[in-house]
Formats: sequence, structure tokens, C-alpha cells
Amino acid sequence: MDFMEYKKCLSFPGFGIEPFYVDRVAFTLFGKDVYWYGVLITIGMILAVVCALWLAKHERIKSDDIYDLALWVIIFGVLGARAYYVIFDWDPAVYLETGGNFFQNAWGTFVNCLAMWDGGLAIYGGVIAGLLTGFIFAKIKKIEFLKLFDILAACVLIGQVIGRWGNFINIEVYGAETTAFTRMGIHLMNSEGHILAEMFVHPMFLYESVWNLVGLVIVLLTYKKKKFNGQIFCFYLVWYGFGRMILEGMRDPEYNLMIGNSGIMVSQLVGFISLVIGIALFVLFFKRSKKVQSEAKEYNSLYSGNDNAPENAAEETSEEATEETLDTTPTEE
Repeated sequence: MDFMEYKKCLSFPGFGIEPFYVDRVAFTLFGKDVYWYGVLITIGMILAVVCALWLAKHERIKSDDIYDLALWVIIFGVLGARAYYVIFDWDPAVYLETGGNFFQNAWGTFVNCLAMWDGGLAIYGGVIAGLLTGFIFAKIKKIEFLKLFDILAACVLIGQVIGRWGNFINIEVYGAETTAFTRMGIHLMNSEGHILAEMFVHPMFLYESVWNLVGLVIVLLTYKKKKFNGQIFCFYLVWYGFGRMILEGMRDPEYNLMIGNSGIMVSQLVGFISLVIGIALFVLFFKRSKKVQSEAKEYNSLYSGNDNAPENAAEETSEEATEETLDTTPTEE
């Protein structure tokens, strides 16, 4: 029987969902197939920009700056995600071109490394590149970078919630075999609907998507109540780092990027580092916030009863102290 007559189908027996087939192609446009993965990524980007515009109003950041930031973050975020994947999945047989002269080989190697259309993106690389882009953008635009980091944290969560469903449709990045209630069945079926082979695995896409969705809800409900700039960013580092560190242990080894032959999973290590850094920064920023508030109270007490005391002295002192301790500049209005 022709190989094309075989299909991979999915099921969730714990939820009573029988095997079904999902076509990777969403629709065809001008003779070209448009895949669901790309559609979902695009939807995630659009929703992230909408969320950023909404949060920017609270931060008193101009919408034009958000549009400019979104363009650069998307470009460098994708390139960063690809670079991260290539670095930790380096295989000369895959990426190095050796069939021509020096310039042909150099160009061919560059194209192979850039070929994200063949698959191979790592979210950590996208997050790191996005944050670096945001930091540089904030310095150029004279915006307090921690405000942008708080906004970016919420936007990244949106992208991660939606993007993982692309892995589901592609039937990739799943976990090890399991008999858990939440198990996902992967079935190899012929054209007559007969199951030729099957296995039941952890639906990693679902676990991570739900984990990030809960984190996103927490962020959106608490954003306007944050006590200091950088608080949401720290929460993201802790929340995502802890979740990824735990979930990576359930992942199919085929999809784990390893540090050489050490047996250490890159994503699990980065998740742990993210968790530690998030906690450390939260403590640091929290202490600085308390110090700012204390100095503001002392400032107000000195001018209490003084008709020449500046209005909103506490706010002015807070802004000055924040600029001094974090080496940032006030937001443009």
C-alpha cells in the first residue's frame, strides 16, 4: 500500500474522544498551502500586540512606540528562536554545506541555518532575543525598560498559549508514553480506518498551554495592582521557568535539546536558571521599592505644613529614586 495512504490520527481516551485526523494545511492561497502552525503564530502575534496596546495605556506609553517595538521584537524574536535551536541542535551533516567553493558553501550553510521553514524554533531563544530588543528599544526611545519588560511578559504568555496548539496539529513535541487520564493517543491508520500502530503519550502541548493560560490570567488580573516596575516580568520568569523545568522531565527524549553528551536538558537547565533569576530580581526590586517608599515618607514629613512643598512629592521622590537605582529614564508621554 502506498505510504501516502497512511495517516496519523489523535485521540484522548480519558475524555472519551475517539481517533480523529487534523490536516496541517489550514487553506490554500494562490496555489500555496497555508499551514495551521503559521496561522496560529500570526493570531498569537496579533493578540499580543492588542494586549500590549491595552497595557501601554496604563504605563503611559505611546501606541506608536508599541507598534514600532512589536515590529522589531517579532523580527529578532523569530531569528533568536532559530539561532537558539541551531546552536543547541548543531549537526554538521544538517547545516554545513560542503559541495561547492568557499562562497557557495558559506551561503549554503547560512541558508541551512536560517531555514526555519523546515522547522526548528526554540521559545527560549525568542524570549531572550525579544528582551534584548526591548531593552535596546527602551534606551533609544527613553522609556523605562522595566515597564516594557512587564508588557512583553504578558505578550509572550499569549504567544505561548496559542503557539503550542501548532505543535498539537503537527503532532510534535509530545511527552513520553503514559497511562495517565490525560494521555493522548497517536495512531497510525490506513485508508480503511484500521489502526496499524499506536502509542499513548503525555500531551505536552496541552500541559504547557494550560499552565501559561493560568499565568496569563494571573498577570492580567494583577497587572494594574503591581507595586513596582519589573514585578510582572519577575513573575513570568518564575512561573514559566518553574513550569518548563517540571514539564521537560515528561518530554519525549527525541525533542530534548541536550548540552553535548552531558545528559543535561538545555530547556530544563534554562528553566531552573530563569526561576532563580526571577526570585532574585523580585527580592531586589521589592527591597528597592520599599526603600523608595520610605524615602518618600521622609521627604513628605520634612515638608509637612510647608506651603512651598511641591505637590505629589511622594511620586516625584519615587520616580527620582527609581531612575537612580535602576538607571532608567521616565516614560515618554
